[in-house]
Amino acid sequence: VHELTITSIFRYRNIYPIAINAVNNTFASTAASASGLVAGLKATGQDFTVLAMAGDGGTFDMGIQALSGAAERETDFIYVCYDNEAYMNTGVQRSSATPTGAVTTTTPVIPKEQPKKDFIQIMEAHHPAYLATTCSSYPGDLYNKFLKAKEIKGTRFVHLAVPCPPGWGYATKDTVKVGRVAVEAGIVVLYEVEHGEFRLTGKSLSMARSGRKRPVDEYLKLQSRFKKMTPEQMEDFQRQTDQRWEELLRRAGL
Repeated sequence: VHELTITSIFRYRNIYPIAINAVNNTFASTAASASGLVAGLKATGQDFTVLAMAGDGGTFDMGIQALSGAAERETDFIYVCYDNEAYMNTGVQRSSATPTGAVTTTTPVIPKEQPKKDFIQIMEAHHPAYLATTCSSYPGDLYNKFLKAKEIKGTRFVHLAVPCPPGWGYATKDTVKVGRVAVEAGIVVLYEVEHGEFRLTGKSLSMARSGRKRPVDEYLKLQSRFKKMTPEQMEDFQRQTDQRWEELLRRAGL
């Protein structure tokens, strides 16, 4: 991104529907565009935090190449994956973030058979300066992690789990509840990794200390997307959730 492009971004910032400077880019190129902005701002001596945001499809699937390259180069930006577990903007198609047993418009008869890609582990293998998992139903935890990420230099990756009423099949009024049950069942685990140091945070930390965790069927039954799950799939979902939870507890020393 050269100086003219950077200047244009600030000159025409009022055309965007948000009150900050922003760039719209193609589906797969969020990390590439953000990397260019980082380089352009550095070249022109401007001090801004570059925040990149893409969905699970634009991150887990189409955007993985650009993001992996940026993380390997230790590009100084915050990358947020807005994960609602499918291509929601284009009609609820299956992505690699869609969990086992979920019905989508591209898996309408036989639910998705493969497990959700463990993209957070993939990103941690890049050794980012900061990595955090968050959930929109726990805004305090989310806010604190963004404050911390802003003060750190290097690649910062934030995974934001976000329930989706039409895509997941529940009433909009239950959005916060669905997100909280996801965390309370250990399906979404809140934690951060700062320069290699792992810590559970928020509700997940209090759950680890209390030893209490909801069964996953309390989460699954809230959503019509899991209406075709077999008892065997539900049992396997619980097993995988428990296994991952125990692994994270060991990492936390709890």
